[in-house]
Amino acid sequence: MRKKSKLTYGVIGLGRFGMALAVTLAESDNDVIVMDREESSIREMRNYTDYAFVTNDLSMEALREAGIHNCDVVIVCIGEKVDVSVLTTMSVIEIGVPRVIAKALSPEQGAVLKKLGAEVVYPERDMALRLGRRLLSGNFLDYIPLDHSVQITQIRIPERMVGKTVEQIQLRRKYGLNIIAIESGSETTIEVQPDYQLKDGDIIVVIGKADNINTFEESL
Repeated sequence: MRKKSKLTYGVIGLGRFGMALAVTLAESDNDVIVMDREESSIREMRNYTDYAFVTNDLSMEALREAGIHNCDVVIVCIGEKVDVSVLTTMSVIEIGVPRVIAKALSPEQGAVLKKLGAEVVYPERDMALRLGRRLLSGNFLDYIPLDHSVQITQIRIPERMVGKTVEQIQLRRKYGLNIIAIESGSETTIEVQPDYQLKDGDIIVVIGKADNINTFEESL
């Protein structure tokens, strides 16, 4: 099943977060193994992957039978049932998966998962914080994801950048972002010059890693 050019992912738990994640990974032409107790969810996922399994048993033996031990990355998306989340994460780690990411709904749950050796994500909290920052700042307008780590984003120039040149704001050096276009009124410039002086109302279109865009977002 494994191909050198691709990673193999495992997604355990197909709630809203797990389903969206599994579909995204599968649509990007990755090998994806999914496990869930709900037959309807697994039936839907079989439109995207041949490796979709209905199970109530998340023991190490069951995980091995599904092929989870062959995955490069496994995401445990069982946030609601803390005991099942912890035990499943521990089992996935013990069968030797190189990278294990676990969903958590509370700091306490996250602390336990981290102690087991998993990376922890808080999908609902992180999405709420990100949306809140965007609503308050009014700078981020739209984005296009290119893959799991790179995206193109429109950003309205904050007041502190008005009057500065593209070279002076140093987006590439500070944040690893490249400006690929500037929208000024009804005009769009795609040949962006370092000496272009930013004006009030300008919108820059940047490309870069999602993490770097998030860092820049937090600085606004």
